Amino acid sequence: MSAFLTTDQGRRIAYDLSEGQGPTIVFLSGLKSDKEGTKAVHLEAWAKARGQAFLRFDYSGHGESSGAFTEGSIGDWHEDTVAAVSALTQGPLIIVGSSMGGWQALLLAKTLADRIVGMVTIAAAPDFTEDGYWASFTDVQKAALETVGQVELPSDYMEPYIITKRLIDDGRQNLVLREALDLPFPTRFLQGTADTAVSTETAVRLLNHASGPDMRLLLVKDADHRFSDDMCLSLIERAILDVMGEG
Repeated sequence: MSAFLTTDQGRRIAYDLSEGQGPTIVFLSGLKSDKEGTKAVHLEAWAKARGQAFLRFDYSGHGESSGAFTEGSIGDWHEDTVAAVSALTQGPLIIVGSSMGGWQALLLAKTLADRIVGMVTIAAAPDFTEDGYWASFTDVQKAALETVGQVELPSDYMEPYIITKRLIDDGRQNLVLREALDLPFPTRFLQGTADTAVSTETAVRLLNHASGPDMRLLLVKDADHRFSDDMCLSLIERAILDVMGEG
């Protein structure tokens, strides 16, 4: 049964928090994904078996949280992340971000760097609103954003994505690959070579752009964007142990 947190912005965020020893693992889901996803649920069970604290939650407009997806933006979901982490956890953190959650993890590193002791990203998608959506839009789609306020994009996984002008505009205010990005803690980027949503070029660009004392990229041949088969889940576990110094 989910618990709920009301943020300063008035959004009602659904979450599951498992008590345990630190550092607390925080899982950040992808775009239109939620806290009931395969990776989130698997890692929670893994953390519980270790006696380690774990937090998973739904951004506003996702899962059981309040709001509509089309009303949200990268900045809103960053506010949700900061609110959940600040209100529900104490002490050191291990941040695990999947896809858009990888972007959120990098934004959190700018906000709560003093609490983060390790980070693992899975098919991280930083700046995708600009470098993915906007860069690939036709002139007709760009015009529709201005006149209609949104465009529809097909998805490999579910109903079409509704991409709003606000999502694009707000994304520009939260880009992380255009300025210095310091990750002063052990960081592991995991990326599948068969990922059709996030390219290996994006993963390499992130690795080359960020700075930090202990940063590695693991490319997994033939793994797709879900990165949730048994082998991939095991790799995520090992990466978490690695950044905690237990690998």
